[in-house]
Amino acid sequence: MVDKNRIIGSAKEATVKQAVGKTIGDTKLEAEGTADNVEGKVQNAIGGLKGALKGK
Repeated sequence: MVDKNRIIGSAKEATVKQAVGKTIGDTKLEAEGTADNVEGKVQNAIGGLKGALKGK
């Protein structure tokens, strides 16, 4: 079973805010996208760790 943090984390990594912000020159939107991406990676890692601990 996949941990819900991994699903949510993966979804946040796939954000398009960063790309759109960069394309239209909106630095605030680009920064939000970058933050979402980092948050998603952390949440995905937490989910992976939880999954690994459950497996042992």
